[in-house]
Amino acid sequence: MLTQQDLKTLEEKGISQEELNAQIERFKTGFPYLKLAGSATIGAGIMRLTPEEQNRAIERWKQFLNDGGEVCKFVPASGAASRMFKALFSFVDGEDDIPAEGSDVAELVDNIHNLAFYGELDDLCREVYHKSVDELIDDHRIKDVINAIISPNGLNYGNLPKGLLTFHKYNNSTRTPVEEQLVEGAQTAAQSNGIVNLHFTVSTNHRKLFEQKLNAVVPDCEQRMGVKFNISMSEQKPSTDTVAVNPDNTLFKDNDTLVFRPGGHGALIENLNDIDAAVVFIKNIDNVVPDSRRAATLQYKQVIAGYLIEVHDMIEKYLKLIESGNYDMEKVRDMIAFLHQVLNVRDEKMKTLEDAELVLFIKNKLNRPLRVCGMVKNEGEPGGGPYIAYNQDGSSSPQILESHQIDPKNEAYKAMVAQATHFNPVDLVCYIKDINGNKFNLPQYVDAATGFISSKSLHGKELRALELPGLWNGAMSDWNTVFVEVPIETFNPVKTVNDLLRAAHQQ
Repeated sequence: MLTQQDLKTLEEKGISQEELNAQIERFKTGFPYLKLAGSATIGAGIMRLTPEEQNRAIERWKQFLNDGGEVCKFVPASGAASRMFKALFSFVDGEDDIPAEGSDVAELVDNIHNLAFYGELDDLCREVYHKSVDELIDDHRIKDVINAIISPNGLNYGNLPKGLLTFHKYNNSTRTPVEEQLVEGAQTAAQSNGIVNLHFTVSTNHRKLFEQKLNAVVPDCEQRMGVKFNISMSEQKPSTDTVAVNPDNTLFKDNDTLVFRPGGHGALIENLNDIDAAVVFIKNIDNVVPDSRRAATLQYKQVIAGYLIEVHDMIEKYLKLIESGNYDMEKVRDMIAFLHQVLNVRDEKMKTLEDAELVLFIKNKLNRPLRVCGMVKNEGEPGGGPYIAYNQDGSSSPQILESHQIDPKNEAYKAMVAQATHFNPVDLVCYIKDINGNKFNLPQYVDAATGFISSKSLHGKELRALELPGLWNGAMSDWNTVFVEVPIETFNPVKTVNDLLRAAHQQ
């Protein structure tokens, strides 16, 4: 039974009682594993474009921009950097004053001059400890150095958002991921009017810090790149929060108040739905490199964007043909071949449909949001992967899946996972308007049965939490999806601070 306080909490968040009940029911039923047709591989769900096809795609992208095409770069940037510094926190909280040989902390200390924020760190150590970083290390005061990186009395990197950390060093300056995203956006997504639209999703706690950073760096970047930035920000909507429950699935309360938790990055489908642009790039905040390492990224950003436009050209052609009624069965067969060979959409019931029903089926499959996703050959990096999965309507199509969506007891599926050749680097370009220029209502294309349940705690009390379908997983389940192979050089995430020591992040 909901109390008046509970009803008030729901009203403040914009969550209906029906939605609350649906979430509670989902805790009880759990989420089903997806039914798989196979892992996506080259020639069977993943396109490997020839050099000629790549050049054609790049030219098509340039033409789209020159013709006044509208584009926005959408960057999820709300994550705190605390997980980047897990090893550093453990060392500071531990008993040993010297890091173990071969440990992440030892590697960091040995290569500390190669960190782009070394100058800031050294200045801070001189101010706080009256000694340089090198002097502190020589004195075996390594915990003081590490504290200066992560603590609120130091650089506070353990509490800042990842997007505002100093990642890269240049001759006379340094850059954060936010600044690198600005530069990359100017190089790949400048519209014909010189405007670059960027949207960052941020946390409420960090929004002011992002605003301060952008106010400080945008004027210089605009002058250097010869563009004008149109930057917007948003936060996850309270209406996308999910309720917490006890282990017995009763409502979890703290001081007699319902506890809600952020619904994960899948909640950002609502933020994406508010973007008013035909084409949207999506890329994680930390997947950036310095200028000297960006050639492959710039090339393949244009390749996948141009290929998106080429695929959309065909969709628009076929939908207009259907609307005109000026088609014959040969043209319908062309449409079916396009569904099979380009979009990798298949459905056995197509063979049994009458001609008019078949055309309506094709129209329904074509008239939906479209995305082209870069896929990287798997070299041991963690991440979701490309598969061909069955949808609730019985059709099969390309999907990006996480391991928790695949039944680990199914031997056939285990074989598919073992045969998988690529993983998802979160490098997407999307077309989110229909052929008449109207925005698709993106939440309509979410598969609600693709979230997951996790175990958490609050004040020492165990609880169960509900994660919404991931942004590039179930939240885009009913989109048309094309996988294109991109090189590993385009994937340079920073999961731990030691990743900044990789060659990709050094000038």
